[in-house]
Amino acid sequence: MAAAISPVALVTGASRGIGRAAAQKLAARGVRVALNYHRNEAAAREALASLPGTGHAIFQADVSDPAACAALIDGVVARCGRLDVLVNNAGLFEEHDPRTVDFATWEKSWRRTMAANLHGPAHLAFLAAQVMRPRGAGRIVNITSRGAFRGEPTAPAYGASKAGLNSFGQSLSKALAPDKIYVYTIAPGWVDTDMAKDSLTGPNRAEVLAQHPLGRVATPEEVADTIAWLALDAPAAMTGAILDLNGASYLRT
Repeated sequence: MAAAISPVALVTGASRGIGRAAAQKLAARGVRVALNYHRNEAAAREALASLPGTGHAIFQADVSDPAACAALIDGVVARCGRLDVLVNNAGLFEEHDPRTVDFATWEKSWRRTMAANLHGPAHLAFLAAQVMRPRGAGRIVNITSRGAFRGEPTAPAYGASKAGLNSFGQSLSKALAPDKIYVYTIAPGWVDTDMAKDSLTGPNRAEVLAQHPLGRVATPEEVADTIAWLALDAPAAMTGAILDLNGASYLRT
């Protein structure tokens, strides 16, 4: 009997934080992981070295660039032979307070944020679906934010981009359900990553923690556990779901 072929998951923004933790959780489940990074090759190689199992690889790409998205999907399939799971984790947060910035800064922030947080994940999901559809199987996990629901007054493009990704995931879940490609979304709140370090250790720490009944923010491992479950175990009937993972810091109805 031929040995089963290990599934392949592409995780964007996998050199650190949530992406790196997700890559580790997936690799521990026997998945071959394609780790995407943008600039920090050294961190990506460290993340690669931390993964259990074999068959993993790193891929450089700026997901805000449509051509780079196409090259990334092509590269993963060429190197790994297949693509079973896409985790759209890469993104950016850039403040552009509408009360203080000039229009040039405002426009640049909107363009950069939308390209990285909405256009890139949408392009990757479209391209990944073209690979998955002939096999009649696949899963896409999008990482958004509680900011999509509660608003981000000093970074409105961030909140808008994540709200757009929520809606995109739901639209895609309907479109791809007949192909047995399931689309899930996680909307975390604050997560204890390097990106959030300044806010979690600086003068705003007490204000941030006061939002959380748990007395702490989420860990990357908690988000990664949820990613791995959605990527491998979640029932098909959950496709289109948006899961809050914010420690009850923001409750929506």
